[in-house]
Amino acid sequence: MVLPWSHRLPDYAAANPAYGQNLVDLARLLATPGTPLTVLDVGANVGDSALQILHATDARVMCVEGDRAYLQYLHLNVGDDPRVTIIEALLAVGDDEAAGTAVRSGGTTRFVHGTDDSDSMPSIATTALLEANPSFADLRLVKSDTDGYDVSLVPAVAAAWADSKPVLFFEYDPELTRIAGHDPAQVWTDLASLGYRDVAVWDNGGFPVGRSTTTEIQAKTTPLDATGPAWSKARTYWDVAVVHADDTAGSAALDALVPSSLAL
Repeated sequence: MVLPWSHRLPDYAAANPAYGQNLVDLARLLATPGTPLTVLDVGANVGDSALQILHATDARVMCVEGDRAYLQYLHLNVGDDPRVTIIEALLAVGDDEAAGTAVRSGGTTRFVHGTDDSDSMPSIATTALLEANPSFADLRLVKSDTDGYDVSLVPAVAAAWADSKPVLFFEYDPELTRIAGHDPAQVWTDLASLGYRDVAVWDNGGFPVGRSTTTEIQAKTTPLDATGPAWSKARTYWDVAVVHADDTAGSAALDALVPSSLAL
């Protein structure tokens, strides 16, 4: 894997071999023999998630990345793989959403508005993304890591791909979410309204924390309210996977990975 010198992924992985493996394990459990697992990777960064999923199981991955600085590494790492489709854009909820300017730190990027737009990228709405890529209509797994925008993007993706009811895996970080101008609690209401029920939680190191539901989890998010530097990975945030109520195979995968209940 080719990385920029400033990228922190090697540091995280060296200190904690479990880092990022929850997503890979989930993909492996969702895979069906004889049929490639279809994956949407929103905020694909350098392609590290895509590479690991492709190594772990038979898959096809659509990587969406809107940061020019990381796109070159994404192409170097997975651009020649015929199983990978790269979309050079910011994923947006609606067609009229403005492009943002990248603010980078330690291998991750958030986007802000109202600044110099010389580094901005075009956006593509979730519905337009599906229309342009019909071969991914049977989407099985969504991974989203967009530093605060996941709570709006993930329900929009779930709504666009309502027919396939994909498993949703995303970073739940209330502090970055509020900085991005969104209400972190709204995601649970939105996903519940779309029929999503089961929730599995890991800490930011990839270790299982517990299970809950979209209707009960908000009362259990108190540990995430501690203040701290917005870009410090020592802060507490969660990786979460959310499964539709009709998805028995997805629920079984969560049972295998995170069997215990999330304590208050």
